[in-house]
Amino acid sequence: MYPVLFQIGDVGLYTYGLFVALGLFTAISVSKKIAASEQIPAQTITDIFFVILISAIIGARLLYVLINYDVYQANLLEVFKIWNGGLVFFGGFLGATLATALFLTHKGLDLWKMADILSPGIALGHAVGRIGCFFAGCCYGKTCDLFFAVQFSHPESLAPTGVHLHPTQIYMVISNFILFLILILLHRKKRFNGQVFLSYVMLYSLFRFIIEFFRGDYRGNFLFDFISVSQGIGLLVSAAALILLIQRYRSSFHGRH
Repeated sequence: MYPVLFQIGDVGLYTYGLFVALGLFTAISVSKKIAASEQIPAQTITDIFFVILISAIIGARLLYVLINYDVYQANLLEVFKIWNGGLVFFGGFLGATLATALFLTHKGLDLWKMADILSPGIALGHAVGRIGCFFAGCCYGKTCDLFFAVQFSHPESLAPTGVHLHPTQIYMVISNFILFLILILLHRKKRFNGQVFLSYVMLYSLFRFIIEFFRGDYRGNFLFDFISVSQGIGLLVSAAALILLIQRYRSSFHGRH
């Protein structure tokens, strides 16, 4: 596709970075709108997303580099070139979750309530950001002969060129958008704090687990060369989210009786 939208001399606008920025803007905008209905100041959301942005980038890049360490050990400066792609969502998720939990605790805010407010916007922002993956060619799929297969031709594309591939980036865009719609509906009808966030974690992990089977890039092996590191983490995180959902549902049920 088009990894670089335009370039003037040594300065270029990378499509991946542009859509990550648009995704962040989308997530903040949606979260502020939801927060307003909960009487949460807009500045609080801005502060939280600053923490999320820094910790997510560090966590996502760190996990990607660990998985692909052989690629980076000869040139450690490449680790910092995130505009070329190379972020693992679960690394960013775990890093951002820990950092944000510490920040919210420090501010005296309800962790579960704030997580519910942020989840729909993050899902939609993630969908927007994945468009950048498509243009950059990262997170590409396996070869296939389906009528909607995509073919990359740009010499700077991170995906193999000249072959038909599963458009896994688009799969992730669609799944995250569907997840956004589910979370918005769930937020309006939730029965306890944490329900939206835990549902987001569980459903995203399941969607990601399925899509990973169509990925063609190396993502590390987690178990018997059958599932990737992201799939392994996703299964563990999804199971943990389900257990917490059940526990919090039971607690809220008993609290009403």
